Amino acid sequence: MGASKTDLFTREQNDMAAMAKALAHPARIAILQYLVKKNVCVTGTLVEELGLAQATTSQHLKELKTAGIIQGTIEGTSVCYCIDPKVWKQYKALFSAFFGDIQIAEGNCC
Repeated sequence: MGASKTDLFTREQNDMAAMAKALAHPARIAILQYLVKKNVCVTGTLVEELGLAQATTSQHLKELKTAGIIQGTIEGTSVCYCIDPKVWKQYKALFSAFFGDIQIAEGNCC
């Protein structure tokens, strides 16, 4: 979807789409699960945990940071990453409301 078309949708719809896009890779899901499990700032251990190249891991971290799901701070020569709790709660509420609002009746599909 071109950037000019996003104005056709609500901010909430655009926010949810950006979050879904950021989550749309299994490596990013694994990164988030690891960060949530550790519940601390994590540095180089992500490369070892994922088994991906440093450059690939960095690209996935960049996508998650751009979406605002994680935050990073520079500590010497390394960057420390953790979940941004404010954004995490915001998106949790958006998706919970989205899935909670949809009522799908059994057997009424074509």
